[in-house]
Amino acid sequence: MGSNSSDKLHVVMASSEAVPYAKTGGLADVVGALSMAHAKLGHRVTLLLPGYRTPLAPKGRRIAEQFSVSMGGTSAEVSIEEEYVPVVGALHQVRVLFVCYDPYFDRPGLYQQDHRDYPDNLDRFVLFCRAVVQVLHILVDRQREKIDILHLHDWQTALCAVYLKAVSYEHGSLQSIKTLLTVHNLGYQGIFPGQEFMKTGLPSSLFSLGGLEFYGAVNCLKGGIIFSDAVSTVSPTYAREILTAEYGCGLEGVLANRPSGVSGITNGIDEDAWDPEHDAYLPVKYHANDLSGKRACKRALQLELGLPILDVPLLAVIGRLTFQKGFDLLLDILPELMSLDLQLVVLGTGDTHLEQQFLAAKEKHPQTIGLTLGFDEGLAHRIEAGSDMLIMPSRYEPCGLSQLYSLRYGTVPIVRRTGGLADTVIPFRPSTVKSRCATGFHFIDPSPDALLSVILLALHIYEEQEVWCSLVTAGMNADLSWDQSARAYIDLYSRLLDRM
Repeated sequence: MGSNSSDKLHVVMASSEAVPYAKTGGLADVVGALSMAHAKLGHRVTLLLPGYRTPLAPKGRRIAEQFSVSMGGTSAEVSIEEEYVPVVGALHQVRVLFVCYDPYFDRPGLYQQDHRDYPDNLDRFVLFCRAVVQVLHILVDRQREKIDILHLHDWQTALCAVYLKAVSYEHGSLQSIKTLLTVHNLGYQGIFPGQEFMKTGLPSSLFSLGGLEFYGAVNCLKGGIIFSDAVSTVSPTYAREILTAEYGCGLEGVLANRPSGVSGITNGIDEDAWDPEHDAYLPVKYHANDLSGKRACKRALQLELGLPILDVPLLAVIGRLTFQKGFDLLLDILPELMSLDLQLVVLGTGDTHLEQQFLAAKEKHPQTIGLTLGFDEGLAHRIEAGSDMLIMPSRYEPCGLSQLYSLRYGTVPIVRRTGGLADTVIPFRPSTVKSRCATGFHFIDPSPDALLSVILLALHIYEEQEVWCSLVTAGMNADLSWDQSARAYIDLYSRLLDRM
């Protein structure tokens, strides 16, 4: 029996992180916000997460189920904790189920400690995926709930699709559930030594070219791509890019072989959490029709970071300090930038050698560079509000969220034309300026010279107050909400169900 976009669905989301419970990056923001957006559209949402150690776990969370999970010849006793999250304006609360097994999840980090992956990450997420499938059985077989879609996110949940489809004889009652795997970043695939394949509990025949084998290793994401009913990623441009050798990370052939292709649905942002008119993190609120508060936020940010209060362009960097993000390109041009009349603020953490280079630059230019190594949610909001421009020179960027926050806060993004950056920032051109729809600046070649050229262009346009103001207001008035993206996911779910 099919479905159409007007039907109300029951969507089960499985993810390794989601706000407000656990976060290392944008995945958590996306899963948390998308769950809420679906509920606002009238759909039922059940969110499954690992039960990590977290100060956010409420004391009253109740144990809903307890069962045993088979793990490579042994078994683990798992408990499922449950809570319900009200959603303003929604008919249904979001049900959140936590897979709790302290030996695997009661740890300081989600995936790493001291910048090193936990050596048993395969065991941990095999357990999580097997537990997700058992929860589906409880909901369908015992509680007689109808589940339409199992929406999986990244490699940590990809094995759920393999268990459901590749060993379907074990899960007959679940075969009407359609699976969607969303790839948030193809660079993270869940690759483990081949000799660990037996830990998955899957038939040995699946350790093959047509299964999870990947150059002699186990590749969890590959398995999910092959066995999911549909695959999506987080922007239309990235969906095209990952079919090429340059961006496909070795999986471009597997992705290209999918008969229905790869869908690209651009992320939104939580416009309640990121709203300069009501943001509790800001010293002064503002909106697109009155930017005086933004100027006050700039002065407050300079004061907070120990910079002189000067009326000069303030450039910002927020994010992981990694090669992927292209911040080495920025470091290469710092000598040229430091000769100009501007200030730079940096918030992030990442590769040790990049952190050290930013520390050295800060020491050399203490009156020009404000640096915070680590992550501070409130400071991130204040930087978005107080800066004039945001620099995102990513070598690849599936979607990106910082540029969306910047648009919302009237901070003009300077981005490399790749992935979601290309899809969400309308570049400065004569035609887009004339139509007053330009929202930022693009550069194409991932080189220091190209980055420097576009920054110099942006600094020049910054002096043309009327043109700059049109960039700021166009960005602030853009529709960045999750509503449009959530509806696109619902359409994709409905097309899957119509194939039945």
